[in-house]
Amino acid sequence: MDTHKRLRQLLNERGWTEYRLSKECGLSESTLANIFRRNTMPSIATLEAICSGFGITLSQFFAEGDMVEMSPELKELFDNWVTLTTEQKKAALQMIQALNRK
Repeated sequence: MDTHKRLRQLLNERGWTEYRLSKECGLSESTLANIFRRNTMPSIATLEAICSGFGITLSQFFAEGDMVEMSPELKELFDNWVTLTTEQKKAALQMIQALNRK
């Protein structure tokens, strides 16, 4: 993965400037300038701070595809889902689809 490309992607997705990122993550503008303009690789600690500023985890930063943050509600739903039988899963899915059609 190209770390610099991913950082630019996250900035662009949010419409942020490097200045905004520095304020969100608590790193100095010069630290970010070194990363972006001099193509230096951030340390893990620096990358963790940047990810925190973006509101994502390191795992999400390095994920190749879309990731969904597992909220407590989604975790509870998933934990209950895996214990259902195949027939129960079909019935639950049909109910959810019916609720979405209203």
